[in-house]
Amino acid sequence: MTVAECAKLLGSKDGILLLTHKNPDGDTVMSAAALCRALRRKNKKAYLYHNPQITKKMLPFVDKLFAPESFVPKYIVSVDIATENLFPAGFDGRVDLAIDHHPSNSHFAAAELIEAERSACGEIVQKLIVSLTGKLTKTEATLLYIALTTDTGAFQYANTDEQTFRSAAELVHAGADAHAVMLHFFRKTSLSRLKLEGMIYSGLHVYHEGKLVIATVTLEMMRTAEATEDDCDDLAGLSGRAEDALMNVTIRELSDGSSKISVRSAPGVSSLAVCAAFGGGGHELASGCTIQASPEKAEKLLLDVIDELCGAQL
Repeated sequence: MTVAECAKLLGSKDGILLLTHKNPDGDTVMSAAALCRALRRKNKKAYLYHNPQITKKMLPFVDKLFAPESFVPKYIVSVDIATENLFPAGFDGRVDLAIDHHPSNSHFAAAELIEAERSACGEIVQKLIVSLTGKLTKTEATLLYIALTTDTGAFQYANTDEQTFRSAAELVHAGADAHAVMLHFFRKTSLSRLKLEGMIYSGLHVYHEGKLVIATVTLEMMRTAEATEDDCDDLAGLSGRAEDALMNVTIRELSDGSSKISVRSAPGVSSLAVCAAFGGGGHELASGCTIQASPEKAEKLLLDVIDELCGAQL
């Protein structure tokens, strides 16, 4: 459906619950929070699903929007969720509407607003709020600016385009506090994060004459750095700083023995193809999946798939 059609649909609903995805990033959390606030301005009863994985850094922006235990939703909306296996912990219900920008969306919802050409879901929600209410508030603009900047690496990633900057300019014009966002999410970090980054950089594995770089984050590294989930935002982008890298992979060891995989790549090299081979998805240049194996074994499996699917480009 179009943005206008989606706005009309939401305008006819009430008792709305907004879902964010598993291992939530700034795009899913802040887009959902902005839409929640806009719906409340339209006198709708709207809440965020209490995703237990929302980090301490993001929590102050959303903690007053969570649904109380007594709330029984009448309409459920997912925001920035591509597939059912990315539903937040504890949720296993239906989804009435999906708002998303992933081309790999599995079409699990009864209705959907999907614009795969957008660099962040926040861009879609930005247009949706304007269509729904006529304008953005300063708070909504700031939330969406967080969504936009976190999903583009502060406009550094290849998904950044002319429309991204237009959206950002419109958000600043609407009152987004761009300086505060940059300071909170990009300029300042914990000592634990700095220690963790040092271990990641010192343990990089390089293949294909530097065109493929693989980083590993183990549970032992997390313990040594005294790092928590609050220290793990955008780890996937670190190894891509290597000057010759066309593809970079981050393998993160999980407590259940599996490995969370994040793949980033330059134009012409498909991250999506690699992750799809393991049941994952995302975007052509930024995708993810989970491999039921240790980091060491996961790396070997990934190397085989990357050589098969992308070897000619590396």
